[in-house]
Amino acid sequence: MVDELPDTGEVDPGEVAEDEFDESYDPDTEPSTAEDEGMAGPPGPVNWNLLTADAAEEEWLALNEWVHWLRHTYGLSVAVCPPFWHRHPALVWELSALHIHWLCAIHPEAKGSAMLIWHRDFTEAQERLRHWTAACGTRLTTDRPTRRIAWPGESDTDTIDDIVIPNREEDFVEYMHADVEARRRAEDQFIAGLVLSTGEVP
Repeated sequence: MVDELPDTGEVDPGEVAEDEFDESYDPDTEPSTAEDEGMAGPPGPVNWNLLTADAAEEEWLALNEWVHWLRHTYGLSVAVCPPFWHRHPALVWELSALHIHWLCAIHPEAKGSAMLIWHRDFTEAQERLRHWTAACGTRLTTDRPTRRIAWPGESDTDTIDDIVIPNREEDFVEYMHADVEARRRAEDQFIAGLVLSTGEVP
């Protein structure tokens, strides 16, 4: 009598139950793994009007660092990228949009031609930056508020004078902190106005 062979745990492929195979499996449509979920997608646009205080501080610092890289890398003149761009909303919006566009272009999911598209758009953006810079009157060592034309029925705008700013980085930090604090006060006022029992605005 022949002894039975011990069970090695190996399975004959031909004996595998049909329900152990899923012929409809598609790796492109299957739920992402934890590793895949850890990779963030391309960033979306930044709406400076709606940023919280903490989000604004993060965006200010990231944009400031990137603008320094941009002006050094491409040798941008003051007429295109002035030191006090942070004081003028038109320049902030333009540079912020260009920054997000660049982040999308270098994202691993971007197409190989993404940077060519970015450079094309960067060329167009430089013309707009020249226009915004000339319109607001900011220069290398001096700055002034962007001139606003009073429409009929509006009060006349105050006299605009140039101010000398000796240290650009200190001015940026002070301006950023003032903006962040203003947003934080607005958040506190909003929260204080909520009805605590319902969380709704009275």
